[in-house]
Amino acid sequence: MDKKTVEKLYETCYMQVYSYVMTLAKDSNKAQEITQETFYKAMTTKQTFRGESECLSWLCAIAKNSFIDETRRSSRFQDEPDEPIADSGTDIEQSITDSETSFRIHMLLHDMEEPYKEVFELRVFGELSFTQIGAIFQKTETWARVTYHRARLKLKERMDKNEI
Repeated sequence: MDKKTVEKLYETCYMQVYSYVMTLAKDSNKAQEITQETFYKAMTTKQTFRGESECLSWLCAIAKNSFIDETRRSSRFQDEPDEPIADSGTDIEQSITDSETSFRIHMLLHDMEEPYKEVFELRVFGELSFTQIGAIFQKTETWARVTYHRARLKLKERMDKNEI
């Protein structure tokens, strides 16, 4: 790829790739690193974009593989994840309640089967359109809409069952 093409691709797709990686990593620093690595790989790899899909889909595939690689690498060296520090300016009781509820919802999401889990996270946390989600999975926009709707119903059902 030439420099101009890479710059244009970076300007148009950076935030969408970053948002996608953020749904996977759930950590802004890690998401920024993986997003930068994604564009670096896209620019330097011998396998270039073939035009069989949208550029965003291609970049998201690279990002997903980079995230998986990074997760494997870091899991070898990390024993326990760091606990988030509560904001000292908020009511502690409310903060604990909110964080517990959030944690329980994320646990329900974690146990959800694929592709429902990833589609839901891409839509809610990644703020991607149904067209973009469909492109990532190499499916139609309608498939993405139906899968997201089913994921929402499954999550709501599990929340009701667990009284969240």
